[in-house]
Amino acid sequence: MPKVAELRISDDELRESIEKNQLRQMKERGSDLTIFSPRASFMAHHIGDFQVSSTWAAICNELIHRVATLLPDNFIGAAMLPQSPGVDPATCIPELEKCMKDYGFVGINLNPDPSGGHWKSPPLTDRHWYPIYEKMVEYDIPAMIHVSTSCNACFHTTGAHYINADTTAVMQLIQGDLFKDFPQLRFVIPHGGGAAPYHWGRYRGLAQEMKKPLLRDHLLKNVYFDTCVYHQPGIDLLTKVIPVDNILFASEMIGAVKGIDPETGFNFDDTKRYIEATQNLSAEDRHKVYEGNARKVYPRLDKALKAQGR
Repeated sequence: MPKVAELRISDDELRESIEKNQLRQMKERGSDLTIFSPRASFMAHHIGDFQVSSTWAAICNELIHRVATLLPDNFIGAAMLPQSPGVDPATCIPELEKCMKDYGFVGINLNPDPSGGHWKSPPLTDRHWYPIYEKMVEYDIPAMIHVSTSCNACFHTTGAHYINADTTAVMQLIQGDLFKDFPQLRFVIPHGGGAAPYHWGRYRGLAQEMKKPLLRDHLLKNVYFDTCVYHQPGIDLLTKVIPVDNILFASEMIGAVKGIDPETGFNFDDTKRYIEATQNLSAEDRHKVYEGNARKVYPRLDKALKAQGR
């Protein structure tokens, strides 16, 4: 059990850590604002019971809030939830509401597999998750669908479990009719949507066999993909297959892939370079990817920026 009283991190320590890491790279690469959440692989929902998850989530979210308060021009918060395997998602609501009401956060992370790679939870379309969805609609926030660490030796955390989860989420949403019940719900699928854009024809075909609507009507009014895709051909494919209105700029920075690509001489996760270089986007399209779509998908972000005169 984490002991909150033993955690002492000063504002100066927080500021120094951020300025030397995330903020330094943001300035170097040309981004000004990050939607900042606890690190996904350390959400660690599989560890301990709900009380452990609740305490750990509160610690992490408070630190995110402190960073956003210290550096309001550069960071705004998104919450992790105190999920725990086999526990009703409704238990997450007090932490979610605190982060919206008291911290001014603009979104949440939702882990479809709190068991850590063993997939013991119902699909995202199951009523099991509806308490969270009801609050998402109430507060007009999106959820990034993001797993945490894999405890299953078959699945490397960032190389397999993350991408598997992204792909699985897309397929679950195709199989169900969740957005009939929640037409305002919005999900962001990270890492470019996993395998989905690369196999978009497969998913279109499966949806057709299931007698579902066309994917643009069945999914793309509610589902968005980010640009955490770390080479030019991948971004080229993403921006060719997925409509520009459904793509949000992102880089895990500082995340899974920190090294320099020997083929380019630049960091793998310097995604702005790929957006700038692709032939598939106009200047207007790039504005949507960099800013416009984020303001649409995260209306609380848009409101906070307008309050700052931005």
